[in-house]
Amino acid sequence: MNGGLLVAGTTSDAGKSVVTAGICRWLVRQGVKVAPFKAQNMSLNSFVTREGAEIGRAQAMQAQACRVEPTAHMNPVLLKPGGERSSQVVLLGRPVGEMSARGYHGGRQERLLGTVLDSLAELRASHDAVICEGAGSPAEINLRRTDIVNMGIARGADLPVLVVGDIDRGGVFASFFGTVALLAPEDQALVAGFLVNKFRGDVSLLEPGLEMLHGLTGRRTYGVLPFRHGLGIDEEDGLRVSLRGTVRESAVAPPVGEDVLRIAVCAVPLMSNFTDVDALAAEPGVVVRFVDRPEELADADLVIVPGTRGTVRALQWLRERGLADAIARRAAEQRPVLGICGGFQLLGEHIEDDVESRAGHVDGLGLLPVRVRFAREKTLTRPAGEALGERVEGYEIHHGVAEVVAGDPFLDGCRVGQTWGTHWHGSLESDGFRRAFLREVAAAAGRRFVPAPDTSFAALREEQLDRLGDLIEHHADTDALWRLIESGAPQGLPFIPPGAPA
Repeated sequence: MNGGLLVAGTTSDAGKSVVTAGICRWLVRQGVKVAPFKAQNMSLNSFVTREGAEIGRAQAMQAQACRVEPTAHMNPVLLKPGGERSSQVVLLGRPVGEMSARGYHGGRQERLLGTVLDSLAELRASHDAVICEGAGSPAEINLRRTDIVNMGIARGADLPVLVVGDIDRGGVFASFFGTVALLAPEDQALVAGFLVNKFRGDVSLLEPGLEMLHGLTGRRTYGVLPFRHGLGIDEEDGLRVSLRGTVRESAVAPPVGEDVLRIAVCAVPLMSNFTDVDALAAEPGVVVRFVDRPEELADADLVIVPGTRGTVRALQWLRERGLADAIARRAAEQRPVLGICGGFQLLGEHIEDDVESRAGHVDGLGLLPVRVRFAREKTLTRPAGEALGERVEGYEIHHGVAEVVAGDPFLDGCRVGQTWGTHWHGSLESDGFRRAFLREVAAAAGRRFVPAPDTSFAALREEQLDRLGDLIEHHADTDALWRLIESGAPQGLPFIPPGAPA
């Protein structure tokens, strides 16, 4: 078997990442050696592979669904937004510069098609199947000429295309039909059919519509996936989602101790790797919420300042909103504060930034004895060590180089009283360390909170991926899906007018 499939969507957030991961887990349970692939990803949530390459976290999660190590070939182009109009371009795991959207789509993107096709060919040569994820919608007619992630990659690699639609949003039939009808004949020939996502209710009521859709398009529906709570995997992009009032889903289990532990995460601009707090939210009795006002810190037992693609901008935002003063008061009162990556940097004494913001010398919050200088070379590592008497693993993604001049050691950063700072993302996924840290926080906050002794974040993630595999196995036509992956799009699929504009 040397198969492949492109999972496209009618819209952004239609469920492409979830469906791709589910297909990957279903295939690997059938004994298939499978790999994920996304030619181009726009995300502030990224991960570092063992060889020191930066890729989207969604592809790292999909690699876990495949039970393989993630590599740069699984996400050869990563765009990390630095504002509304520009992004850092990461090529094969390494940053190659900043570029405006107009400059990228004006020619650079098209020139990368050969690179992404080479990465895909590399994966296909070493795996039985590669399940590719598209981006946005394949029917973005203004971008088709330079497309390298949807129909561009499908046509270049002769991949069959499965279009996913989120029925929970409404209008899924029009979205399916319109997506096909806006594609050129050569692109339409690769669109094999549809997959309905997030359906609630009686499937029999939907079936007449699916039959009509088949009559209109000549394309079948490969499955109807039911709506399931708690399937929030590593998100790709935090820019499109307002985090105000958002609460990460916690395990449905009572606290082990007498109290719950309340954690407030500052929703800083260009927030990156906010998945760092998922392991905390998985703990019974831990409540995690994102906040953007100082009064929302009042009842928090721990405040986290997370990573950000714009450290100086986040620092200014904290000051403008009064959050900086609230955090400083907490530190003075010995109430726990944790800064991660960019959040760690802005807790320091000062920042010299001629790279990211080009702001030059900027005073930090002065809560940690740390001086930060931004380097042009990005640090991309997978460190391991010990803290609080426990083994810890993590990953680092940052331009800022921290000089720690005092305080108690804490991972690669430091601790002063109950203010902690580190560049390490993912450290809280180390179960023993997370429990030890939460015990320290609870003691400082005066809470009778006790971490559960048996919470395994890795096991919870595996259970989540198996649930995605179960969705595909139980609610998709897996025989037809297998034929599609193995043999490609059916021959003779009809053209649906009007097709792509000239």
